[in-house]
Amino acid sequence: MLSAFFSGFFISLSLILAIGPQNSFVIRQGLLNQYVLAVVLFCGISDAVLICLGVLGLGTIMAPVFTQYSDWMFGLSALWLAIYAIGRVRAAHRGDYPAAADSDTRNPESFRAIFALLAVLTFANPHVYLDTVILLGAVSISYIGLEKLVFAIGASLASLSFFATIGFGAKRLGPFMRTPRAWQIIDLLTALVMFIFAGILLAQTSWTGAG
Repeated sequence: MLSAFFSGFFISLSLILAIGPQNSFVIRQGLLNQYVLAVVLFCGISDAVLICLGVLGLGTIMAPVFTQYSDWMFGLSALWLAIYAIGRVRAAHRGDYPAAADSDTRNPESFRAIFALLAVLTFANPHVYLDTVILLGAVSISYIGLEKLVFAIGASLASLSFFATIGFGAKRLGPFMRTPRAWQIIDLLTALVMFIFAGILLAQTSWTGAG
């Protein structure tokens, strides 16, 4: 049982360690100190649901469909990330950031906007399904019965632990983000990550000759 748990935990952790669009967004929300716990739980629970679907065998169904439509999935995701990155560059250029005292502002509109964006970053990323449903689902085939459940628990805890670490870790750095210049740097770094990831996604399509 322990081997199944640690296998799920460390494989999941190794897949999620690379900084991508979703991770960058979690870090940004931590720095802003906005809905950090809710953001962390959303990401962790979303991954847990996808991991469980993969362990239950959805990956074997998704794999051929994913292969058939992968170009469009990667292409559209790359376009969306590029548009989001341009938005962050424009925000950095304008430099009209709220004062640090206002960074904790809570209102229904901002809550809906944040989680609508987070949902897109989570579920419109083809790599999320590759890592959780297909890859972890394939690894779980070697386990049977209760071991499958233990594997899924280990993988899910790794995801939740990672998001909690970067979200609340960034929150502790929030007090240092008091100037518009600091937020310009964060937005430009976020845009850079989005552009890089959009390029990676686009490079995996057959349209570029590399997919």
